[in-house]
Amino acid sequence: MIGLDPVTIALRIPVLLIVITVHEFAHARMAFHFGDETAHRQGRMNLNPINHLDPIGSLMILLVGFGWAKPVPINPINFNQYRSGLRWVSFAGPMSNLIFGFISLLVFRILLNAGLLTFGGLEYANLAFDFFQQLIMINIYLALFNLLPIPPLDGSKILMSFLSDANLGIYRQLERYAPLILLGLIITGILGQIIFPLARFVLMIYEAIIQFIPGL
Repeated sequence: MIGLDPVTIALRIPVLLIVITVHEFAHARMAFHFGDETAHRQGRMNLNPINHLDPIGSLMILLVGFGWAKPVPINPINFNQYRSGLRWVSFAGPMSNLIFGFISLLVFRILLNAGLLTFGGLEYANLAFDFFQQLIMINIYLALFNLLPIPPLDGSKILMSFLSDANLGIYRQLERYAPLILLGLIITGILGQIIFPLARFVLMIYEAIIQFIPGL
């Protein structure tokens, strides 16, 4: 998936717009469900990708396949159930990408079996295959990256929703070091060694599920 050739970058741009929009809209919609209208009032509960792009996070997705979006504004104090709200609002973004990644693979298989990806010739077919590969895998990468329990990623908030008040205080003291930890994982390549094998495992699960669908 890692590649810097012009075709790869060109295909990743629309994929980037799609996956980030899905991710952040899911956060905003789930927050609204739990009683927090902050994102809705600030115009972030929509499918306009321009509202959700973070310059550095978007560049990371273009270059290495995983990164982050501009977080939607959320105020957990407004949740009608604080811990459940924090947990599900945080999980909504990664969950939406995992679901959308599976749907993308499903659509790809349907179009492929119907011959709709090859009717335009080999060049068109290769572009279509590459686009769907990017769409499927970047959805998975984005979900797994954001599930890491490192602030300010979604996984950290999911973890916080399960911690006792005492442990929560200790965890919050570690937040100041989180950016350095995350940067170190990226620079050393350790993050890729974590994300990419997990992504292949998720793809195997997708494939196993699709095998039970007649005609695919």
